[in-house]
Amino acid sequence: MARPISRSAPAFIRIKKADGSTSKPDDVNAPTPTPSPKSEPPQQPSPSEQPASIPKDLKSPPPFEPEVRSAAPPDVRGAGEPAPEMSQSAPSEPPSPVAEADEIPDKPDLSKLPSLDIDPEANVPFIEQPKEGKEKDEKKKTGGKKRPEYVSSIERQRRFMTRLGMASLLLGGLGAAYYLGNQEGKEKGGNPLENFKNNLGELTDIFSKPAFTKLLPDPLPPPHQRPYTLLVDIEDMLVHSTWDRTNGWRTAKRPGVDYFLAYLSQFYEIVVFSSQPVYTALPVAEKLDPMTLYLPYKLFRDATRYVDGHIVKDLSYLNRDLSKVVMLETNPEHASLQPDNAIIMKPWDGSKGDRGLVEMIPFLESIGIFQPADVRPVLKHYAGKDIPREYAKKEAEAKAAAIAEWERNHPSGSGGGWSLGSVFGGGSSTARPKQPMTYLEIKRQQAQRMYEEEQKYYKEHGAEIMKMIEEDKERQMAEMKAGIKGMFGMGGENAPGAPPAQNTQAQAQAQPAK
Repeated sequence: MARPISRSAPAFIRIKKADGSTSKPDDVNAPTPTPSPKSEPPQQPSPSEQPASIPKDLKSPPPFEPEVRSAAPPDVRGAGEPAPEMSQSAPSEPPSPVAEADEIPDKPDLSKLPSLDIDPEANVPFIEQPKEGKEKDEKKKTGGKKRPEYVSSIERQRRFMTRLGMASLLLGGLGAAYYLGNQEGKEKGGNPLENFKNNLGELTDIFSKPAFTKLLPDPLPPPHQRPYTLLVDIEDMLVHSTWDRTNGWRTAKRPGVDYFLAYLSQFYEIVVFSSQPVYTALPVAEKLDPMTLYLPYKLFRDATRYVDGHIVKDLSYLNRDLSKVVMLETNPEHASLQPDNAIIMKPWDGSKGDRGLVEMIPFLESIGIFQPADVRPVLKHYAGKDIPREYAKKEAEAKAAAIAEWERNHPSGSGGGWSLGSVFGGGSSTARPKQPMTYLEIKRQQAQRMYEEEQKYYKEHGAEIMKMIEEDKERQMAEMKAGIKGMFGMGGENAPGAPPAQNTQAQAQAQPAK
């Protein structure tokens, strides 16, 4: 008897019998009779439909037959049988052998599948089990690639134009640098290639150099210009800023900062040189010197340079003779280009009773009094030392040497005192001359007297000076507004045809009436 095959099996497959002969089913498409579950057991599925790895000792449970119980069902249990559990309900259908089979693994072993004993004449290809190495390589090749991003034609055109513009800009910059190099070579001589490199370096350094080639205006004539320039920082030198949630930002002045600026302004042109932006440092500088008496010039972040990723203050852009420039700094990196002009001080942390600025005055004062031709050797001598203490020792030694010299020239018995003849009117005696002051002490006394006179004058006329400053600011603002209105062609009092002097004079006369 031939075994029935599944409906999905092709018609050309031949099934071998036990005796070796082949047979073809008469009607493949004929419906398979449905066996009765009670009369005879169900037929076994074909080998192609049989599930994999089904245990041979698996037994099917008996068919379920519903039992109708009466009000008092008789106890049909045996003596040793346990009572049935009421919580477990009997299944409505007999469990299928496929459901109780072993779980199918993720990677089934194809070699253990039952053979269909297919005729070799059918030329059915043999299924090989894939190797793990090839499978991983295929995953890397197929799964590692990403889907290319969709780019519209407008976006491609925009990117192309952007690249073209950048390339044109680069070529134009190189051409301009080469042209300027040739022009300099014709005028000044030299190698055109070196001139081209220098010009190219200037184009690339435009973002790392100060905004102006001259940070300060030209010096004033000798009677008005101070002989030396003193550069001071703001944060952690003149002031100290703190922030908390209760009060926000608070700025404290360092003890002695007012006396430091007012007294040394007699010897130095004091310039604020801060690495902070102008919008944060300028209000603090104006608070320190509201009348612009001691800080005539102020430099901020835009006057610094970037060298190796650090902010550096390049004094070569200062428009001053570096032999007459002294820079007070708290960060050594800021003075890395001109270390011989710098005095590195300890940053002020806001503590009370600090005397760092006041103790530095005698040393800076001595430079302004003795006026050395070059301050750099003097500063280099004190580099790495406690300058206030070391200079105090030098000044004490010079004072002791001056006293010893005066004692040699004026011995104690040469004059002064009294004698027996002078008591009885027999003679006269000259008094011993008083010990004179040193040159430094004389100049220091004069500077102190000048400081006191200036402070007295500013105290008496401070209100008038502040009023003049405010009027000057208002006049500048009026001139600026008039210039803006004239630029846009707006009429009125500040018409483009009216001279700016007449407009400012009319505004100045109208101010008292207000």
